[in-house]
Amino acid sequence: MREDARTAGHARALMREQLSELALPPSLVDDAVLMVSELVTNALMYGDDPYELLLLVDPREVMCVVVDGSPVLPAPAPHDLAAEHGRGLRIVARLSDGFYGCHPQRYVTRPDLVGKATWFAIPRQGAAGNVVPIRTGL
Repeated sequence: MREDARTAGHARALMREQLSELALPPSLVDDAVLMVSELVTNALMYGDDPYELLLLVDPREVMCVVVDGSPVLPAPAPHDLAAEHGRGLRIVARLSDGFYGCHPQRYVTRPDLVGKATWFAIPRQGAAGNVVPIRTGL
């Protein structure tokens, strides 16, 4: 578990460093760092190695993708405020205005491998404020 915590910490630091270099709004960087932490932690807890972290930036949006070797797609946990786990995807759903998901994915570094990709996308200027979430009630 200690190695998992270091891996998630490294992903957060890498995300903060890369996005800060783009002069993005600090609140957007903070949200992206939290979301990548949730995705990496989920991959480490419920997925299989190998793992990939991809950051895709274009003029309009930032997209983060975490690929792991498990074919099992995540399912939302029952809403339980007392639960120790199970809020990660809800956090990602809220902070990304519903622009997130999970699907089968080939690895970028090894296209012969197939796993799953869990991702989120956020506009470079921050939340539009008028976006209707894809999945409500999360």
